[in-house]
Amino acid sequence: MSHETRAKWSGLFLSIPTIFWLGLFFILPLLILVVFSFMSRGQGGIAEMPLTLENYDTAIFGQYNIILVRSVRIALTSTIICLIIGYPLAFFISTRQKHWVRNLSLFMVILPFWTNFLVRTYAWRILLGKEGTINSILLNWGIIKEPLQMLNTEFAVIIGLVYGFLPFMVLPIYASVERFNFRFVEAAHDLGANDWKAFWRVVFPLTLPGVYAGVALVFIPSVGAYVTPDLLGGTQGMMIGNLIARQFGGSGHMPRGSALSVVMMAVVMAALLVYVVLGMREQDN
Repeated sequence: MSHETRAKWSGLFLSIPTIFWLGLFFILPLLILVVFSFMSRGQGGIAEMPLTLENYDTAIFGQYNIILVRSVRIALTSTIICLIIGYPLAFFISTRQKHWVRNLSLFMVILPFWTNFLVRTYAWRILLGKEGTINSILLNWGIIKEPLQMLNTEFAVIIGLVYGFLPFMVLPIYASVERFNFRFVEAAHDLGANDWKAFWRVVFPLTLPGVYAGVALVFIPSVGAYVTPDLLGGTQGMMIGNLIARQFGGSGHMPRGSALSVVMMAVVMAALLVYVVLGMREQDN
């Protein structure tokens, strides 16, 4: 047996535990979920025969369509806000000359991860409540006469998602800007471009890989978010993750919850596909 053949079989043998793990704990549950999504609701909400497409019809075109659209809308809005805030912040951090300023700024971006996400989300309930910090300040300053309804709204969900996922936008953009060669900007200035044109025609296009990565890292978890809309959104900010949890709890509707899960995974896969295509296009350029 040749050395290449032995190396091939050795690699295959070493990959068996990984293949077994993925097959048992990822592929098999996913297949069960897909099968359940085509079944009917039985007693207690469990899945049983016969097979039907009603669950997908309800999830995509029926009464749950509004929640699916809301989830995508909130995720897109949160991603855009994170990009608007995160790009200038990442650019500021990466262009600092003093290392201690750069390190301190990165530390401040990462610092929220040291606290449990659930605790941080509960803190926003205190800030956004009718008797919370923000309303108290606005009332004391005479800006408003009655407390604003901020909690249990889409606005509160977006605020919570932006707060929670902003570091995932900042860090990949920071890494992309950190690798950027600013001599290209000097060359653009020599050719007559001002700062604005140099940024949009040189800096931004060459840092797009970081932008694509940040958008994917924010949008994908935002679509399936559960904790933030559950604590801050109420019924007005319910997203598809909360709806799926309700379908699988109590005497819910397991087949419909499975169909909603498959639809959510399809949205995530579409986002990943767009990210891969854009990344390959950047590599070709």
